[in-house]
Amino acid sequence: MKKFEELYHSARADRWMQRFAVFCRVALAASFIPSGYVKIMGERFTSLSSNNPLGHYFDALYLTGYYYTFLGIVQIITAVLLLIPRTSFLGALSYFPIILNIVVLTYALRFDGTRIVSLLLLASVFLLVWDYRRLKLIFSVSDKKEDHAVQAKPMGRKTRFWFFSGSFCAVAFVIVINSYLYELRPGNAMGECQSQCEDSRNPAACEAFCDCIHNAGQSLDTCLAIFDKAKDVVRRY
Repeated sequence: MKKFEELYHSARADRWMQRFAVFCRVALAASFIPSGYVKIMGERFTSLSSNNPLGHYFDALYLTGYYYTFLGIVQIITAVLLLIPRTSFLGALSYFPIILNIVVLTYALRFDGTRIVSLLLLASVFLLVWDYRRLKLIFSVSDKKEDHAVQAKPMGRKTRFWFFSGSFCAVAFVIVINSYLYELRPGNAMGECQSQCEDSRNPAACEAFCDCIHNAGQSLDTCLAIFDKAKDVVRRY
């Protein structure tokens, strides 16, 4: 913990790390302001078809009335808190459970936007670590004087290089793993879903899956079962 504390205070004193923290705060706020505004205005959040699995969810959410508006207000408040330096920690605390819920939702429904929301989750985690000295007060008693007494030097070039290299690798990992995580995705439209069938080992089964999603409007689990059944039929013949 002593080494971590030293590294933490060095990062807090480093201008490049400070700029990166500001970038993360602005990026997270920018991700919530448009979606929150749409909800407050009472408009449908997405252009996804109602037959799309995620479209099912957003349609149901849209019909919840003032709860839908409440979610928009929470998102806007969270974004504003992130943009104000003195309240950025509260914004990060509010943002994390919301984005975690969105990440689990998008992965469960195989949404194409899983890459973006995964990166937002990583940025949210970074901001929580960035305010570690405040975060630890929630879980334990800490001497504030000790934190303020630390006169740390900015981190060296080597440490900075490894941090940003690690960040780049994390982004690349999220992008690559999402490309191979699922055999099929519903896609945002019929054409996008069918584009997967060209390289599929079972084109007919893929077509059946896309038809089940975008034309029949069945649930993801039902369409995956149809896909597996169609694959079994192809294997027999």
